[in-house]
Amino acid sequence: QVQLVESGGGLVQAGGSLRLSCAASGNIFSIRTSGWYRQAPGKARELVAQITTSGSQNYADSVKGRFTISRDNAKNMVHLQMNSLKPEDTAVYYCNAGIINIAGPRPYWGQGTQVTVSP
Repeated sequence: QVQLVESGGGLVQAGGSLRLSCAASGNIFSIRTSGWYRQAPGKARELVAQITTSGSQNYADSVKGRFTISRDNAKNMVHLQMNSLKPEDTAVYYCNAGIINIAGPRPYWGQGTQVTVSP
């Protein structure tokens, strides 16, 4: 059984910073591309940032220059450093990872962590 557990969400004022972390545990052979998605009330889930096994990064235009994704392969963790937060960044943030285990490759999702940015 594989689990992704997010942490680091919370309430912050506009202009502030938060660091989200996602820890993968369980029966894991390797982790492929990992990413963060978010879903605001009444909106579809959207990609925020992705990072490949080699460290290549991809960001949504709305967060470029403010958010940084990183991964620690030894600890099976991925992080999202969020700076200069805006009220429109308010959403539930979900960790996603392509994980290979004995059952084969498949995507896994965390349970989500709430990020609220006040004006």
